[in-house]
Amino acid sequence: MAAIGVCKQWTFLSCGTKLIAAHVKRESEPFVFDCSTAEKKDKQPQSDNSLAEETGSDEVLAFTISPSGKLVALIDDSKRLVLFRCEHSWECVSTRWLVRRGTSLVFTRAEDEVLVADKSGDVYSFSVVDQERDGELKMGHLSMVLAVTMSLNDKYIITADRDEKIRVSHLRSPYNIQSFCLGHQQFVSSLVVPSSHPNWLLSGSGDGTMKLWEYTSGKKLHSWDLKELQETFGSHSEKTPTVCQISSSPDGCHVAVLCDRVSIIQFFTLDEDGEEKKLVPHSRLTLPCCPLDMTFDPEGRLWVLMDSCEELLQIYKLEQSSWKCEADSAEVKRASEAFKPHWQNLNASSGTSSRFEHLYKVTFDNVTDYLEKKQQRLEEQQKRKNTGQKEGDKKKAKKDLLGSVTALSSIN
Repeated sequence: MAAIGVCKQWTFLSCGTKLIAAHVKRESEPFVFDCSTAEKKDKQPQSDNSLAEETGSDEVLAFTISPSGKLVALIDDSKRLVLFRCEHSWECVSTRWLVRRGTSLVFTRAEDEVLVADKSGDVYSFSVVDQERDGELKMGHLSMVLAVTMSLNDKYIITADRDEKIRVSHLRSPYNIQSFCLGHQQFVSSLVVPSSHPNWLLSGSGDGTMKLWEYTSGKKLHSWDLKELQETFGSHSEKTPTVCQISSSPDGCHVAVLCDRVSIIQFFTLDEDGEEKKLVPHSRLTLPCCPLDMTFDPEGRLWVLMDSCEELLQIYKLEQSSWKCEADSAEVKRASEAFKPHWQNLNASSGTSSRFEHLYKVTFDNVTDYLEKKQQRLEEQQKRKNTGQKEGDKKKAKKDLLGSVTALSSIN
């Protein structure tokens, strides 16, 4: 899955099986890590009746950058967790193995652990200090965990799953659940704690809404329906847009929201007026094609990864209440030159199938089907009844006519 990340003077791109780090402040060779040539897991001996070991495609599924920008971790389709550290340049420091394929990961603020959620609904903790230690099971959901994040004080771990639930648990004792944030109607795909409001949580979902929570109590503060993005862009699709990415600026003043296969980025601000806390629409950014990912850099600029090899990256800076493209940015040019030789079309453009489609639950309206069949049966019964009445009337008329003829004959 294609994704972008920025920390200090480095910009990262995951593309296919590769993670590339480009230095954007000076000319230098990029750091490239290819999962297809990475360390392989030793195969365990199998009994005659055991199933063959499942193999992965080595595609990078997700990566995350630590708060200080000195650590990066990735998970891939072959169930690897790879940890990188930057001293003078980036290097791989450990490779460990997951029980199931990962879906999301995050560093603690203290950068002593990296938490990895997987497709079975479990969350494991991997030590950053002891890089040989296996993962420790922290908690589990009953369905696939799609997003995981941390509170800014490392007290809570916040997880979201396919069953519309957001769970707030104590990091050191995850069996102690602080709260649930309930209200989404589809899977929850994105979670963000804004730096300006450490007790607030932003969540995005497949139901096309972004919600604002006070997560320690589970109270919903505000909700915003993003369906109008499709209407504004002129899309006639009847499908609800999927919120695939929420990104908050370093100062927490601005929030950018990206919907899957929609060429518009919606910006919000967080407003607190007494007891009323809400999302306030700020501006919209219309792009030439559907973006694949976005992120804010430490300077508050928005980096956008485009589904176009010719114009792979764009930077937008807030100027006079609107976001302007820095077309001549030297940083964009250096990063693009480093990334383009490794770029692959991952079929993530707006014209291809969505990577979220399999997450929507299939519902069956048996009541409507039953009522339609019942109505058909009633109409058929009524039709047979009407036909029977007509036949009876005909027989009666014929009988009366014969009786009249017989009576006349007897008189004559």
